[in-house]
Amino acid sequence: MNAQTLEKMRKMKLYGMHRAFKISLESGKEEKYTPDEIIAHLIEAEWEDRHNRGIDQKIKNARFRYKAVIEDMYYHTDRNIDKNQIMRFTDCSFIEKNENILITGSTGIGKSYIASALGHHACSMGYRVIYHNVPKLFAKLKMGKADGSYIKEVGRIERQHLLILDDFGIQPFDAPSRAALMELVEDRHGKGALIITSQLPISKWHDVIGEQTVADAILDRIIHNAHRLELKGESLRKRRVGNNEP
Repeated sequence: MNAQTLEKMRKMKLYGMHRAFKISLESGKEEKYTPDEIIAHLIEAEWEDRHNRGIDQKIKNARFRYKAVIEDMYYHTDRNIDKNQIMRFTDCSFIEKNENILITGSTGIGKSYIASALGHHACSMGYRVIYHNVPKLFAKLKMGKADGSYIKEVGRIERQHLLILDDFGIQPFDAPSRAALMELVEDRHGKGALIITSQLPISKWHDVIGEQTVADAILDRIIHNAHRLELKGESLRKRRVGNNEP
C-alpha cells in the first residue's frame, strides 16, 4: 500500500511529499502523529520542494555569468565597497521601486560578480532576473531583426523584474544597437530594475552611446535616482595569480 502511495505521489509530481513520506518510511521510527500533523508535514515538504525548484528554475533562466553569492563578496577598504549599502540592496527594495544600480571600475575588480550575486539573491527572493553581456546581447538582437525573433527576445527581457547588463561600453554603439538600447531602457523606465556594469566611468557613457539626442534620453532614464558603486583597487584576478590562489 505504501509503495502504491509513493508511486502515485511520483506520478502526480508531488516530489516533496514523495521524498518526505519515503524518508519517514525508511527511518523505521514509529512516531505517533495525529492526522493533522501528518498532513501539515507532507504539505510543508511539498511547499518547500516547489519553492526551491522555483528558485533553481529562475536562476537557470537568468543565465548568470557567475555562480555568485552575497556571503562570498570581498569587502576590503581599498575596493571602495560599502558593505552596508550592499546589505541594503539585499532587501530588493530597489527592484520594488524600479531603481537602477550602476557598477563601475577597472577590469577584474569584481563588477560582474557583484551584479551576479545581487541577481542570484533576487532570484532567491522570488524575482525574475535575466543577465546579458552587452556586446553579445546586441549582436543577438541584430540577428533577431533578420530572423524575426527580435520582438520575442525583447518581450522576454521586458517581463523580467531585473535586467543585468554586463560589460556596458566595451565597444561604441552603432545605430541599430543604439535604437535597441533606447527601446530596452524606455520599456523598463518606471517598470523594472536595471543593473549595469562598466569599465568606463559614467561620465564617458555619453560618448560611447553616440548621437547626442538619443544618448541624452537614454542616460536620463538610466542615471536618474540610480545607486552608484564605483569600485577601486587592483584587479582581483591579478591578486589571485600573484598569491598563487586557485
